[in-house]
Amino acid sequence: MSVMTTPAPAAAAPRARRRSRMGTGTAGLYLLLGVLALIYIYPFLIQIATSFKTDADAASTPLSLIPSSWSLLAYERLFAHSDFPTWAMNSFIVTLVVTLGRVFFNSLAGYALARLDFRGRGVVFALLVAVMAVPGVVLLIPRFLVINTLGIYDSYAGMILPLLADATGVFIMKNFFESIPRSVEEQAQIDGASTFRVFWSIVLPMATPALMTIVILSFQGSWNELNHFIVSTQSPSLTTLTKGVAQLASGQLSQGSQYPLKLAAAALMTVPVIVVFLIFQRRIMNVSAGAVKG
Repeated sequence: MSVMTTPAPAAAAPRARRRSRMGTGTAGLYLLLGVLALIYIYPFLIQIATSFKTDADAASTPLSLIPSSWSLLAYERLFAHSDFPTWAMNSFIVTLVVTLGRVFFNSLAGYALARLDFRGRGVVFALLVAVMAVPGVVLLIPRFLVINTLGIYDSYAGMILPLLADATGVFIMKNFFESIPRSVEEQAQIDGASTFRVFWSIVLPMATPALMTIVILSFQGSWNELNHFIVSTQSPSLTTLTKGVAQLASGQLSQGSQYPLKLAAAALMTVPVIVVFLIFQRRIMNVSAGAVKG
């Protein structure tokens, strides 16, 4: 007595073809993403390469990623024969103070909108959302008038105070605080802790992922800010990197094209933002992983 069986190759053939088509589609998708990534990154690579070229090399082969002769002359001129160190110092001072201020004030305002019941809270939140919808350039003239009226024009105070809080950061912190159960705070309140004590010692440490997001956004936003510094300062000693590099790129501070000098300044300007993003992005991932394991 013989038992008839279906040949395995006949049944496996459709599955093999499907896997082959899926593999081909995946490879095509990765290839497309790689091409798009290269298109996006290529101008940045040109910037880095050109900063190590001579002026003649940059003019003759502007799109080459390999300099004909490597040169550090652009970086030497930046640090020894320009105000680049002063620009960098001003940017670091303003960015550090603004980032710390936004972390504190945004979280404080977000907690108040999320937890405190006060008259007009809905109106305040609606105004906050409305501010987020207004283009920043529209507020430049009113901001200049306020800064000038307060007598802080062309000073660190005028550069820093208007940037110490932002609507987007308050919005992010409010939404995060609302996701924390109220039961976490009730026990501390029963023990007699004040509202600020509950916020500072209990709720704020739990908001580390949101705080790291605020740090990244605040550092990047204040470091790359340009319009505000244009209307709040005029003294060369208070020029920031964005303002100085913009003047350098427009040719106000130098003669000729000087592409290596301009692109070297732009390349150095991007380094702190990249470093901060990579450091705090890793911190966000670690905190999230810990929360999942807990």
